[in-house]
Amino acid sequence: MVFKRILIANRGEIAVRIIRACKEMGIGTVAVYSDADKDSLHVRYADDAVNIGPALSYKSYLNIDNIVGAAKKTKAFAIHPGYGFLSENASFAQACQDNGMTFIGPSAQSIEKAGNKSSARQALIELGIPVIPGSDDIILSSDMACKVADRVGFPVILKASGGGGGRGMRIAATREELIEAFSIASGEAKAAFGNPDIYLEKYIDKPRHIEIQILGDMHGNYIHLAERECSIQMRYQKLIEEAPSSFVDDEFRATLGETAIKIARSMEYFNAGTMEFLVDKDKNFYFMEVNARIQVEHPVTELITGIDIVQQQILIAAGQKLEIRQDEIIPNGWSMECRINASDPEDNFMPSPGEIESILFPGGPGIRIDTHIHDKYMVGPFYDSLIGKLIVWAQDRPSAIKRMKKALDEFQIKGIQTTIPFFRKVFENKAFIKGDIDTHFIEHI
Repeated sequence: MVFKRILIANRGEIAVRIIRACKEMGIGTVAVYSDADKDSLHVRYADDAVNIGPALSYKSYLNIDNIVGAAKKTKAFAIHPGYGFLSENASFAQACQDNGMTFIGPSAQSIEKAGNKSSARQALIELGIPVIPGSDDIILSSDMACKVADRVGFPVILKASGGGGGRGMRIAATREELIEAFSIASGEAKAAFGNPDIYLEKYIDKPRHIEIQILGDMHGNYIHLAERECSIQMRYQKLIEEAPSSFVDDEFRATLGETAIKIARSMEYFNAGTMEFLVDKDKNFYFMEVNARIQVEHPVTELITGIDIVQQQILIAAGQKLEIRQDEIIPNGWSMECRINASDPEDNFMPSPGEIESILFPGGPGIRIDTHIHDKYMVGPFYDSLIGKLIVWAQDRPSAIKRMKKALDEFQIKGIQTTIPFFRKVFENKAFIKGDIDTHFIEHI
């Protein structure tokens, strides 16, 4: 039986996205919001809404007791965590279970295995999955980090063990840089995920970032939904994603997909998840991490497969079997996504909070907008700068680029600085148009 009512333990565009999926399924929705988000669209669109505290995340969106209390109050016995915040927090998943609620995501045990990047890495080394050389476990001190770095060789990269999205990541080329980076990365990780644990890897120069979306049910059935190209990044935050990747052929896609499913099976993982890989120019690939949640960039996969990933999450959490077979997954056309951030590309992408004076959204065939903002909406300084996503679909990559350029030209947001002008520049870049990209692309345009 699918749930009668779902509480969305998140904010912004992903909360709106989940509410829309629920409405199509006839499921009631409960929004939670901080004092800063009272005017957000997710509060307006939900059937019910509960204030869970002040603007600071640790007092609201990271407050497990307040969120569970809101679910009890509104008789929502299923909770969707979205992405970020508590989405990869095993304690939150366990708290849901302990209070008789369904966590719409993997089990707490799987999150311990998959969501914790360092433990997942060690398990996959034992499975024979290629991984980047680095620490076997979390790094407890800067001295320990230096010893591991001396073994694998500089440059190295520090990563947050309990989350993704670029938080807690720092590159170091020397011992001095590594000592300084350790405390910064650990502090960022604790602030973003409530977990200060850090691990270390050898830094691979100019790779592509390619990920595989998987779905697995509680009955042992798994499929992958092909790949996403996520190489256009700034400070490890993805800015442009596309599906499929121009670098991946059918044979390589099958190899990556089989590897992703092997990883999921080894962790007894169910629900939606993403296996992320770094890939060099010779198609050597290295496992990076498991993202045990829905991803920001999931729409590009939805548009080339026709599968609503959020609805599949809900059905799987309700105990239903996957009704989609792997041989039915044939990528159709090309999709691209631009993350519209309230940040200033002319000022090193610094956040640009403030009131949105007016918006003109683009439209036409093959154009999708996922957002929570509206005219006179106040973009605060408290959360990630993402204010929306512009996604297009077309028959092939050149057509998708043309469609995105048109959509970007139509898209106007006044009152704050956004990444829209930057994307217009990228989509005119010859190397990008050719698909000649890597994770350092932005540094060279």
